[in-house]
Parts: sequence; C-alpha cells; structure tokens
Amino acid sequence: MTAVPVFLYHSVSNDPPRWLAPYTVSPRTFVRHLNMIADSGLSVVPLRELVTTLLGGPPLPPRSAVLTFDDGYADFASTVAPLLAGRGLPATLYVTTGGMRTSTSLSGCGLFPSATMLSWAQLRELDTAGFEIGGHSRTHPQLDTLPRSSVREEVGGCKREIEDALGHPVEPFAYPHGYSSRAVRTLVWEAGWTSAAAIRSASALSSNRDDPLRFARLMVRADTSRERFELWARGEGAPVAPFPEGLRTRGWRAYRRARALTGHPYRALPTEEG
Repeated sequence: MTAVPVFLYHSVSNDPPRWLAPYTVSPRTFVRHLNMIADSGLSVVPLRELVTTLLGGPPLPPRSAVLTFDDGYADFASTVAPLLAGRGLPATLYVTTGGMRTSTSLSGCGLFPSATMLSWAQLRELDTAGFEIGGHSRTHPQLDTLPRSSVREEVGGCKREIEDALGHPVEPFAYPHGYSSRAVRTLVWEAGWTSAAAIRSASALSSNRDDPLRFARLMVRADTSRERFELWARGEGAPVAPFPEGLRTRGWRAYRRARALTGHPYRALPTEEG
C-alpha cells in the first residue's frame, strides 16, 4: 500500500478573522510548504489522477501528492493561485455555494463571518485557468446529522449551482467538517459526485487503496510544525487509509445527532462574534 499525502488547506492569509486563524497559514509559510514538497521529491498531481487510481484505473506515479483547498476563500484567487501557477502545480478547490459572493456583495452570505469569500466571477476565472473546482455543500452543515431529504438538497443543490455557473460537469466533493456516514456517502454518489474528501482521524495519509468516497487528507493548520509537515511529505507521521471507522468517530457522530434531535445542535461553525 503506497501512502499518498493529500494536503488540506483553508485560508492562506496574513490577516484572517479570529475564528479562522487556527486553520490559516501565512503566504510565507505556504511558500515554505511548497518548497518542502519539491525538496522531498514529491510530484503534485491533479486530484482526478488519484481518483482514477482509486476507481481501478492506472496507478499513480511514485511519490505523488495532491493539494486541496476548502470553503472558497478569496485569498485562493489573490494569493494561492498565482503561487501555484508560477510553479505549474495543480490543485482542487472545494467551494460552499451559499458562501459565494455575487458581483455586488462585499462578503459571503454569513456562513463564514468576517471572511472574504470568492465571487462566482472569480470561480469561473479559476476554472478557466485550469484549477479543478469541486463542491463543499450549499451551507456547510454536518451532513451526517441531517434528514436524507436535506442531505440530497445540500449535495445535489451544490452540484447544480456550480455546474450552472461553470457550464460543465463537476465531479469532486468534500464533506463539510469531514463528517460523513454510509448513508451520506450513498447520497453523494447518487447525486453524481465521483469522489469525496474526508478527514480521517483528524489527519491521515491517503493511499492507492483508499475509499474514493471518503479518501483521507492531512489538515494543514497554523500550528502544523515544520517537522510534522516534513514527515507528511515523506509519507510518514500519520495513519494510512483505508482503515475502519473507530469507536470514537461513531460515538462523536451519535452525540452530535442526539443534540440535533433535541434542538440544540453542536455548533461547528462560528457565530458572527466568533
């Protein structure tokens, strides 16, 4: 089983909102990460190549890695895209459609407080530039706590909105907060998504035998040390998927579902006050 680092970033900024800061790296740190990836001998490949392998297609080249970005922050267009384009590196951007800006709004629709989000026009430009666009639901909910009808609208509605905006099919999905269940994964597949990114055991390495509907990623945070990133780039320092869902994961899902049923859902996204 060959380990494949699939790096997950959120925002790349020097001045994120307070609530987003733990999930943000500075542009300087991001450049250092790209240098470390290159120095380690990793080849960054498009996500679709990993998915093709997971669906039974040709194997990945040795020492492959994938770059992914969640939510749809505006700094992907202003900061990340130029840095990647300058190095000829591919990446997949998963966007939450309910947080996208219109041409006249100054921010998203309140889903990500005080954060500047991408506009639909910027998303089309990124698509034209060759970055792969994927879905991250409509409103970034905990899908595994929702009724089936709501999950269908979140994952199917997201797909329709992105495809209407871009004018072509989109195939990759990422679960908000990394949360899924067998039922959610079935509904994601039925909606037409061919792959879905998860977060296994907080962070885990993917592999050539991973599950295409919950492949593992490595969440890069503000507190991710240089030493840890170097281990990840070597295919070390984290469990390698696939592996069974643990008792802790199942227990955490049961707790969140119970809170949702009692009308006091666990709050996974910040309030306007952070």
